[in-house]
Amino acid sequence: MKSLKALLGGGARQFGMVFALIALTLIFQFATGGKVLTSSNAQNIINGNSYVLILAIGMVLVIIAGHIDLSVGSVAAVVGIVVALAIRDWGIPWWLGVLLGLSVGAVIGAWQGFWVAYVGIPGFITTLAGMMLFRGANQWIGKSNTIPVPKEIQYLGAGYLPEWGPATGMNNSTLLLGLLGIAALVWSESRRRRSAVRLGGEKAPMWVSVTRTSVLSVVVAALAWLYGSGRVGTSFPVAGVILVVLVLVYGFISNRTITGRHVYAVGGNKSAAALSGVNIKRTNFLVMMNMSMLAALAGIVFIGRSTASGPFDGTNWELDAIAAVFIGGAAVSGGVGTVIGSMIGGLVMAVLNNGLQLLGVGSDRTQVIKGLVLLAAVAFDVYNKVQGKPSIIGMLMSNRKKSAEAGAAATASSTSPTP
Repeated sequence: MKSLKALLGGGARQFGMVFALIALTLIFQFATGGKVLTSSNAQNIINGNSYVLILAIGMVLVIIAGHIDLSVGSVAAVVGIVVALAIRDWGIPWWLGVLLGLSVGAVIGAWQGFWVAYVGIPGFITTLAGMMLFRGANQWIGKSNTIPVPKEIQYLGAGYLPEWGPATGMNNSTLLLGLLGIAALVWSESRRRRSAVRLGGEKAPMWVSVTRTSVLSVVVAALAWLYGSGRVGTSFPVAGVILVVLVLVYGFISNRTITGRHVYAVGGNKSAAALSGVNIKRTNFLVMMNMSMLAALAGIVFIGRSTASGPFDGTNWELDAIAAVFIGGAAVSGGVGTVIGSMIGGLVMAVLNNGLQLLGVGSDRTQVIKGLVLLAAVAFDVYNKVQGKPSIIGMLMSNRKKSAEAGAAATASSTSPTP
């Protein structure tokens, strides 16, 4: 039983959303006659939901810090129209347009971060005002017109990894990406075992490490085949590559850096964080600024997929991003949540949308079902806390905390003077 817990990382319940995602995929695969797990549909899921998943990465940090951002859809829309107009009317190259869009997002984020962090206006009110302000700015700047974007921007939002090298029966870029993913899994598991030995923690049996790595490697290989074996000219989406890079970067920031720990500290207990020397104003400012920059990137990716920027871009995006974060296990009160959890929550919503669409379910009933799923996910988390049990993500983080405490104890014992 102890080895089984080590294999599952502390129990199956903490992977509730993972199991829900797998079950949902299999149910729709059966109900649609095999239409879900096809190369074209898998590519559409990533391309059609990448902007929401990008927003969820920033939103989880905002929610962990104890805030909420209602302006992300409007920020994405105004950045999209600025980028489209700048490239068309000013004649600037596409890459400079992308940098301009990210800069506009940073300025907007600094504006909202100032009101939240240094003036003390709650994030909910600040971003509610921002939602109205930047929605109006989008329609004012673009005069409610649709502005096309060049093919380079379209490639960012709807392009695929290129083909190269000898014929292998699948896209070689996707094949290479899958091999890199498997190598990263092996390296990560090896590093985990070495760290456990170095810190004096309990090392899992070898069969646990081998089984866990093998299962995950099979999943990565299956995904590489699914995305790389489609029709000629398609492969793993470029938007998916952007998303993978962001997940790795923000996963590292949230778990391995001082800034990430400060975000959790501020959301968990602001008073205790202040007494511990955390610069709360700076942390809140950075969280809000980062959110708007990711909203800008999401807007650029979206106008690339839709080939143009329009007056209704970004409508209700904030609701989808917030839902993804809470379904992924973040706490309403702040202090709890992970980037990976938010990605899983976002994929649950994406597969749900896609499966219902393939079944011909109307948008009205789809919204009802999505609302019930969100309510059930949050209710389950709240129920666990009322019963004195940790949340899904809380359990996920407990092992990491125990390992850190064991390492600190080992370090203290090794440096203490001997009598």
